[in-house]
Amino acid sequence: MKAHSQTYNSEMFIDTFENTFTYINGFMRNVHRFSERTALTCPVRKQSWTYPRLNAEVNKLAHALTGSGVGKNDVVMYQLLNSAEFLFLYLAPQKIGAINCPINFRLSSGETAYILDDSKPKVYFYDADVKDVAQRALELASHRPEKIVMVDISGAQQPFAGSLTYSDYVKNSPEDEPGVQHPSHVYDEVTRLYTSGTTGMPKGVPLNNLNDIFSAHDVIMHFPLSPLDKTLNMTPWFHRGGLYSGGPNPTLYIGGEVVVLRMFDAPTVLDLVQQYQLTYLIGAPVTLKMLKDEQVARPRDIGSLKGIVTMGAPLEANLCIECHKVLTKNIFNGYGSTEAFWNTFLRPFDLPAMAGSAGRSCTDDSMAVVELLPDRLAEPDETVPKDNQTVGEVIVRAPGKCAYDYINKPDEARKKFYKGWLYIGDLGTWNEQEYVTIVGRKDDMLISGGENVQPVQVEEALNQHPLVSGCAVTGVPDEKWGEIVVAYVIKAEENLTVKDLDEHCRNHPMLSRYKRPRLYRFVNELPMTATGKLIHYKVKERAKEDYRKGLLEKA
Repeated sequence: MKAHSQTYNSEMFIDTFENTFTYINGFMRNVHRFSERTALTCPVRKQSWTYPRLNAEVNKLAHALTGSGVGKNDVVMYQLLNSAEFLFLYLAPQKIGAINCPINFRLSSGETAYILDDSKPKVYFYDADVKDVAQRALELASHRPEKIVMVDISGAQQPFAGSLTYSDYVKNSPEDEPGVQHPSHVYDEVTRLYTSGTTGMPKGVPLNNLNDIFSAHDVIMHFPLSPLDKTLNMTPWFHRGGLYSGGPNPTLYIGGEVVVLRMFDAPTVLDLVQQYQLTYLIGAPVTLKMLKDEQVARPRDIGSLKGIVTMGAPLEANLCIECHKVLTKNIFNGYGSTEAFWNTFLRPFDLPAMAGSAGRSCTDDSMAVVELLPDRLAEPDETVPKDNQTVGEVIVRAPGKCAYDYINKPDEARKKFYKGWLYIGDLGTWNEQEYVTIVGRKDDMLISGGENVQPVQVEEALNQHPLVSGCAVTGVPDEKWGEIVVAYVIKAEENLTVKDLDEHCRNHPMLSRYKRPRLYRFVNELPMTATGKLIHYKVKERAKEDYRKGLLEKA
């Protein structure tokens, strides 16, 4: 590689930048800069931690981890609901050069075992609420962590054999700094997340110090976020949107206060807004609707709110308008992925006019919609027309927030990362102003009678029926058509029939006849990720089985 010619002596800059521009150093600045300020509040425990007090708890854990043999590049895995300990575990490994790895507490024991074997953590922490899953996962996994620790915020449960409680694990640990100088380089992995697995088994996504810092910066400038803000992320912290969108990552980096919500409950959230004078809430469009309905039914004083940020699904115009009246004028919606955080954004001035779209690129990112080619990835400049009609694959470039790799999956990485772009797997259109609209997943696309059918488009049409509470669309193999469209529907009222839905689809102005479902089944729930996304591959698996058993009803 040719050396870069420089006009000045950059040695000190390189050494300072590469060895000190780390997320943990950003947090440590706030420990002395905002020594009197609250960093963390847990309403369930009725307990708060100032920045110095939080740092002391983090140090105790860091010393305990060192005592367990955790060092440079070792993985510390934690399967926790939102809690103070989650935050301790996000920060402590970074102090000693290890990798913090939060995983989904809603995983099955088999999925958990798969991740344990994939990352081989030195220490594994589990929440008392998922004790049975954790115990079974360890029985199934080939890898056995050296220490297994239970986190129980109630203090009432006993750990299973071979594990110990968090309080026992950190007992007698000192509160002073662990004393590891320059524990990580800017390119070192500090955080490892796992994809939500909407199209298969979860993949490990490495994030380095620059990714963590620039993800924080992105939120800070897009909200914007200040040291005076109090945030409550209503989603689980283990995913990218939970940890990074107004969660612990940006809030502690700017010097604000994180308020813990263990599980979403609309009345509780609004009570906390009033009690703690919260400034930002972060969730999904579905949680936004529940907040709106609750505020209409039992109004609270929520004047402290500066904004509500949603992610994980498109935001409908009508919901946005209703929330403007009831909750706040400042509604945001972000679109992104585990790999690269959010990449497009709808800001308050975009709404409600551009509701339904995913917005335009974030400040430091680039986005394009490229051609769908059968034999290769399209080149980044092989874009589809900006006509808001031609469907292509959405690709994003977010060098500050993406490490461009998967753990232990080089073949998967080559399919997704190309020439500095992430080929995200979503299908969409874009317009002249480069607002992108997501129409489906590349993997979920159906081909019926030679025509492409995007499940999301059919789902949107079905959800507009007043008696539909929710739905998921997939396909099953068919000898004549290749695939036929199947819809799983949750009724809002019992008198809804398949005939009603078929008539609705036949008459829908935005739904071609070949896209309408030919088979239905009414259900009480749909498989969802923790971020509120439909898990289409599970719907597809169920549809094949239901079709074989004759459980699907013809339209």
